[in-house]
Amino acid sequence: MALRGPRVWLWRWRRNPLRRRSDRVEAWALLGVWVLSALAGVAAGLTVSRTVEEQLARERVEWRPAEARLTGPAPGPSPARSGASRAAQVPAEPVWAEVRWTAPDGSGRTGQARVRPGSPAGTPVTVWTDRRGRLVTEPTGPSQARVRAALTGAVAGAGPAAVPVAGGRCLRGHVERRRLDRWEADWSRFDALRRRQRG
Repeated sequence: MALRGPRVWLWRWRRNPLRRRSDRVEAWALLGVWVLSALAGVAAGLTVSRTVEEQLARERVEWRPAEARLTGPAPGPSPARSGASRAAQVPAEPVWAEVRWTAPDGSGRTGQARVRPGSPAGTPVTVWTDRRGRLVTEPTGPSQARVRAALTGAVAGAGPAAVPVAGGRCLRGHVERRRLDRWEADWSRFDALRRRQRG
């Protein structure tokens, strides 16, 4: 097991009679790993972030609101039949119900949408559709899109940034083992020399 003294920053870059070639190799390798890791992470993060933001902007342009109507009564109690006054009522959580709408090609479509509980059949509901008339969620606003793109880019950049770090750790372990083997060989020679001098 290697004995470790107090940590000295940047010791591999300082002049030292005990510094070996392996120390210099390790220093340059670690510098390269960190630079490569930063570049890979930033490049991947920016690329993914830009792609996500462009996709969300395309959705804002292409997705359109459409008026749909409930095909049947929505589950849950009707607000009109509830005994509480409107001021005292707490807004109920929307429920899923079947709605019908007309696609851009004129065909009728049906699907599930979130509506107020207890709404009667035929109640108009605003839904969002894509170019083909399929139901989609409401598009993300510009500020939310920027936040989502930034978070996605940060997460996506972590993967490529970790690859050089993992490679650097493997290289460092290999260099460390070789360094310890050389130290052991040097100590063995020194010990043999000392025994000859004593004898």
